[in-house]
Amino acid sequence: MQRRTFITSLIATWLAAQLPLRASAGQQLAQAARNQIGVTLNYDPRYVRIPYPNGDVPRSTGVCADVILRAARDAFHLDLQKLVHEDMLRDFAAYPARRAWGSCEPDSNIDHRRVLNLETYWQRAHAELWRAPNPTPGDQFPQPLAIGDIVTFRLDSRLPHVAIVSAISPQPKVVHNIGNGAEETELAAFHPHQAIAPYRWPKIT
Repeated sequence: MQRRTFITSLIATWLAAQLPLRASAGQQLAQAARNQIGVTLNYDPRYVRIPYPNGDVPRSTGVCADVILRAARDAFHLDLQKLVHEDMLRDFAAYPARRAWGSCEPDSNIDHRRVLNLETYWQRAHAELWRAPNPTPGDQFPQPLAIGDIVTFRLDSRLPHVAIVSAISPQPKVVHNIGNGAEETELAAFHPHQAIAPYRWPKIT
């Protein structure tokens, strides 16, 4: 009986070892961002009318925000176009759309593709982990960042930019589109720019 129990336990342990470990939400988001490398090959910030919900420009192009939008859709079927638009309908004044772009009402074609709007949405969703009272160098986020964290910057102290943390060790890396399509870059490359805030979204375990 003891021998049978031991063998059964051994087989169960072996079978469990063969099953892939379920990736965390952050790992799923980071992998969905990485999957865009080699697919999104250029950068195009032009205003484009797209379907709603689940609208997108061609995957071969886009802006930095599109990396996050596509990763959320691919990993979790979460549509930031719809989420941001609905939140802006609830409280348009909470968003910077009027003062930043002169918008008078929500626009589902473009609002979710603007980093300042995404920052506001993540703040309102309680996903912001920290915000610098004074902007700091772009690799000086509070530690520890986690894989899948979303980080925002001001390039040259003025241009909003967003990326997803794709690796922590041996060097922190992010996936983003800064002008050459989706690519993976060491976080240290952002040192000359301003770190604004990290976000942990969505809150899925």
